[in-house]
Amino acid sequence: MPVEQRGPGLDRAAVRMLVSRGAEVAHHTFRELPRLLRAGDLLVVNTSATLAAAVDGWIGHARVVVHFSTRGDDGRWAVELREPDGRGTTRARAGGPAGTEVRLPGGGGLVLEEPLSGRSGRLWWARVTGPGVPGLLREHGRPIRYSYTERDQPLSVYQTVFALPSADGAGSAEMPSAARPFTARVVAELVSRGVRFAPVTLHTGVASAEVHEPPYPERFAVPEASARLINAAKAGGGRVVAVGTTAVRAVESAVGAEGPVRARAGIDGLVRARAGWTDLVVTPERGVRVVDGLLTGLHEPEASHLLMLEAVAGRVAIERGYQAALQGRYLWHEFGDVHLLLP
Repeated sequence: MPVEQRGPGLDRAAVRMLVSRGAEVAHHTFRELPRLLRAGDLLVVNTSATLAAAVDGWIGHARVVVHFSTRGDDGRWAVELREPDGRGTTRARAGGPAGTEVRLPGGGGLVLEEPLSGRSGRLWWARVTGPGVPGLLREHGRPIRYSYTERDQPLSVYQTVFALPSADGAGSAEMPSAARPFTARVVAELVSRGVRFAPVTLHTGVASAEVHEPPYPERFAVPEASARLINAAKAGGGRVVAVGTTAVRAVESAVGAEGPVRARAGIDGLVRARAGWTDLVVTPERGVRVVDGLLTGLHEPEASHLLMLEAVAGRVAIERGYQAALQGRYLWHEFGDVHLLLP
């Protein structure tokens, strides 16, 4: 459950924070973050708001849960169908075949048209009929929940202090959760100590909770002002610390020469204003070109995010950090504790 519900006097910043500096590991609470950073450091934060992306639907008389993941440029949505079990949704339903119709609340529906290219059949492009998806989610949606959480929570619990609603209804299917521990008080203290913030946007899709697939293309934007802040911090000797793997993916997708956003970009090391889709997967082989540190949650052994962590901090730091997290009984998942990786 969210930390602020675990006892009196607790707020979001009360979560524990494991701090790794290479092979050295230390234990803190998140409230201590301002003392661990220094003037000139820059935090890159994701402003994507979390959507109430889970909606009940029906295939014939059978109930399913539809997870609305990503809106395509052609108006279709990437969706995932899951089996309800009364404790969130824990088992992905085999998608398809093409032409499968799902009835939705409010008189709408969707038709599965084709699986996402190269994927396991978990995610399908679907054409939605009837009321628009933003209105459907506002009226009938709820946050995506898996069975490790105790109960449904209001959408506000899944919004970070940096979340900005999008005018077109776009957002993240699942919370960019690394930023959840931030409170207005922590932000104010960081600013007072000379730490700056660079907002970016990356709308996250539905996580592959069972098969841990690498992320598929996601919509992102790095504004001009943030690109200038990042480049200035690097030039001035400050550390660029990404808040979440989503922030890493966004800013690393905006590095390098003009042209398509691909993993091969990044020749000159400068961040430029960019917006569109990124298919970048950060691995140790690709490395990182901008990010010096990372604040993130704790990930399962099979999670593809661990490759990104290794790219930022190295294998030894990740192995030592996770040994300490297990020994210290740190909490996993979106309401859990966090891990700060510093040079």
